[in-house]
Amino acid sequence: MKPRKTVAIISQISVKANRFIVQELEKRGIHGIVPSHGGILYFLSLQEKMTMKELATKIHKTKPTVTVLVDKLVTLGYVYKGKCDVDCRVTYITLSEKGKSFKKDFEEISQSLNAQIFQGISEEEINVVEPLLEKFLHNLL
Repeated sequence: MKPRKTVAIISQISVKANRFIVQELEKRGIHGIVPSHGGILYFLSLQEKMTMKELATKIHKTKPTVTVLVDKLVTLGYVYKGKCDVDCRVTYITLSEKGKSFKKDFEEISQSLNAQIFQGISEEEINVVEPLLEKFLHNLL
């Protein structure tokens, strides 16, 4: 098979998308949040509370990495950590009011990013590219 630059292109897209997100957050006066916090905030907006293990599984990160990310979100006031009443080894994470109010910014930034990424790309092209990207991801799991 001849050399491909697919992974390099995907990496560049990721870097530029993350830069876009950080710039949009800064425009809104939101500091301290980074793109890697996005998955945690997103999944907590869908489910009232989650364990560290559940979050790690959802965002495809290790538990120690999730712990660092969550601790930063606690410090910034976006989430709360609490121990399970039944099993003190289990830690639950929930959104604070500040975290819940961030949902609007999160959605607006996501819409802006999607508008920029998909500019000039037809629905048919998107329907071809997304399944291919999902296959790439699945091949690496």
